[in-house]
Amino acid sequence: MTLVDVPTGGTSDPAAEPDAGEAGGAGDKKGSLLPVIRIIPKEAYDNPTWRGLFYFGRDLLVYTACLVGLALTNNPLVLLPLFVVAGLAVSGLFIVAHDAAHGALFRSNRLNGVVGRIAMLPSWHVYEGWVLGHNRVHHGYTVRQGFDFVWHPYTAEQYRAMNKLQRARHRFEWSWLGAGAYYTREVWWKRMMVGEPPKRYKAGIRRDRFLVLGFIVVAVALSLWLGAVVSGTVVGAVWMALKLVVLPFLIFQFIIGSLVHVHHVAPDIRWWPRREWTKFRGQMEGTTILRAPKGLDFFFHWIMVHIPHHVDMRIPMYHLELAADAIRDAYPDTVIDKPLRFLDFVENSKVCKLYDFEAGRWVSYAEALEGTDAREPVAA
Repeated sequence: MTLVDVPTGGTSDPAAEPDAGEAGGAGDKKGSLLPVIRIIPKEAYDNPTWRGLFYFGRDLLVYTACLVGLALTNNPLVLLPLFVVAGLAVSGLFIVAHDAAHGALFRSNRLNGVVGRIAMLPSWHVYEGWVLGHNRVHHGYTVRQGFDFVWHPYTAEQYRAMNKLQRARHRFEWSWLGAGAYYTREVWWKRMMVGEPPKRYKAGIRRDRFLVLGFIVVAVALSLWLGAVVSGTVVGAVWMALKLVVLPFLIFQFIIGSLVHVHHVAPDIRWWPRREWTKFRGQMEGTTILRAPKGLDFFFHWIMVHIPHHVDMRIPMYHLELAADAIRDAYPDTVIDKPLRFLDFVENSKVCKLYDFEAGRWVSYAEALEGTDAREPVAA
């Protein structure tokens, strides 16, 4: 599997694919995003250097403080909230890096690259791999069948073709509890770490993979040393590495898996067959504006206000609400704008299992197996 393969096939390098939706699909007058972009206020693109550095420095400080706290205590009542905040701090740094990867955080490409690579290290993400998979593929073909690999639905036919183990894995990964496992396997491992990139991106991705691997090795080694010094035992050394390096990463994986899921998977979000997809459908109808509870954007940096981010990646994170209000006022019948609620994510994951792309609707496991012997699945 290459870095940009998706479960249903498609091109190995969608960035090189002609865009069937640029001018709209057949009979669709809403294919282009240009009318939407034109109504975004100009001030939504302002990105002074000091502001990007402020968010980067603040999140780095919070992350470092969490590591110090985790290193100094083993009290479960203190560890649990510290782990949660550490995972959120890693998420904040990742969103800063995400903005840098889009070229939205700073006007300087060099500064975007430096800050983006550093900010992605705690989340073990490969900067150039993210630029390829996220910017070029996910943003280029959002909710398009066979192209957008992020939470790409499987069809009933594909599910019937799975063996028992594959079905069990799908059921877990497409539940709310399995969001982190899905993201870790399908996005982080397959595409960040081991996927074979197209030739023209190979050198940059390989370089950044070595950077991430180097960070992991050094961070684990230092944590093991610190744990050995503090506890004098092998168990204490391993526990320190788990506390400082591994567990914050795993908590982040659950957070990002959950957030990406609610961005693009919901009963009222349609995934489109290749020939019916347009940029308008992908970027305006294929995601949402979710208003986070007060205080949560300290870490989430307004990334849940996702429609304007997909309409124009150049908008920095702290101006997404400004752009969202303008877009919502101009397209009130199109924009999904509602509060971010964890229970909505749980309910979405109960409904959104498999997909019928032609009918444009989600299909349950029971529907997929209707008329077949569920006890004897076809071998994959």
